[in-house]
Amino acid sequence: MADSVRAGAPAGADRPGLFTPLFTDIRVAAVLGLGFAQGMPFLLVYATQSAWLSEAKVPLATIGLMSELTIAYKFKFLWAPFLDRYDPPLLGRLIGRRRGWIVAAQIAVAAALAGVAFGDPAHWLAWTVAFSLALGVAGATQDIVVDGWRIAVAPVERQALMSSWAEIGYRCGNLAAGAGALYLADAYGWRAAYLCMAALMAPGTVAALMAPEPSTEGQPSRAGLVETIWAPIRDLIGRLGPLAVPVLLLVAGFRMPGYVSSAMAIPLFKHLGYSNTDIATVTKLFGFWIALGGTFLASAIIPRIGMMASLLFGTVAASASHLSLAYLAWHGGHGGAAFWTFAMSVGIDGFAYAFASIVLITYMSRLADSQHAASQYALLTSLCALPGSLLAGLSGFVIEATGFPLFFVGTSLIGLPVAALCLYVAHRHGPMEG
Repeated sequence: MADSVRAGAPAGADRPGLFTPLFTDIRVAAVLGLGFAQGMPFLLVYATQSAWLSEAKVPLATIGLMSELTIAYKFKFLWAPFLDRYDPPLLGRLIGRRRGWIVAAQIAVAAALAGVAFGDPAHWLAWTVAFSLALGVAGATQDIVVDGWRIAVAPVERQALMSSWAEIGYRCGNLAAGAGALYLADAYGWRAAYLCMAALMAPGTVAALMAPEPSTEGQPSRAGLVETIWAPIRDLIGRLGPLAVPVLLLVAGFRMPGYVSSAMAIPLFKHLGYSNTDIATVTKLFGFWIALGGTFLASAIIPRIGMMASLLFGTVAASASHLSLAYLAWHGGHGGAAFWTFAMSVGIDGFAYAFASIVLITYMSRLADSQHAASQYALLTSLCALPGSLLAGLSGFVIEATGFPLFFVGTSLIGLPVAALCLYVAHRHGPMEG
């Protein structure tokens, strides 16, 4: 395979500290702001908005169906190749192809949020559905072009650092769109909350304008519809060579245990009698700092032990962490010392999840070629999400048959074949250092 897809940093690669580049490298400062903008739309399409829908007395069945408004995130690879090949109108000439699409997507996100804000789901649900769907498409498009910019603007050895700061920004955006929006809704109403979220897209636009535009030298030229879609897939498979199937299976399976486990985490907490305040405190506030710790650790470890060793450690740790939820299901309960069992279990799971996420993001970033960065990374993230999402839909039936403890033990065991596949890919790569 080409050097760009070999996993692991070469000996002697640049290993900057995590914080220093934030003040010395404009790309790192920009990716923090862009990550913040990325972290907002997804929750506001459905998760946060479901509280508004519940207050508006929308039927539960309808609220459940509206979760499908996030479908654009699963199929964003379909239009990603066109963002790699074509300039946005006007903005492309002013600030370049990648930054132009970023700003255009952010304007669309802000407009869609304003559209949702002026809706009334209690009396005109179709308006809310239409603008929420538009928000999902705009948010998914922003993900495509920001990830493409991040991969194209920095060399391979900087991708762990860039991914870490993007994730930190993303989690801050999630916090604003989750807890922040709920707080604003309680204090000032939902219209004000969503308008504030639209205004909070501004730092992302500033970050896009201050970011350097990647070189367009050697980027794909205009081509027909079929060639536009097929070219990035052909390039990825061609560079991976004989490892194409095992590498793509590894990407597809890496987060599968996490997707299945996450689907039933909140139901477990409610089953054990924890209040919404308990859950919010542990998973959002406490969990936010725990996740940052996992992000920092991944950024420090990847350059030191190599990509494939980090992948193996990440998949084993993330899968094994589900045993903490199994322990909670066996021994947890509401009140007293049980609350600290709850906090510790969620902390272990959240730390491992954050670590594994950064490792996978870095690996997929290295797999993507800079010429097809947006297309290939969108394809890889969709491949990562789809199998786990489909399996998660069956999780409730499994729990009805086995109970919560055995379910979470089972999600840990799903990680065993993924770890074996990781070992196989690492062996074919050569040394574990990459």
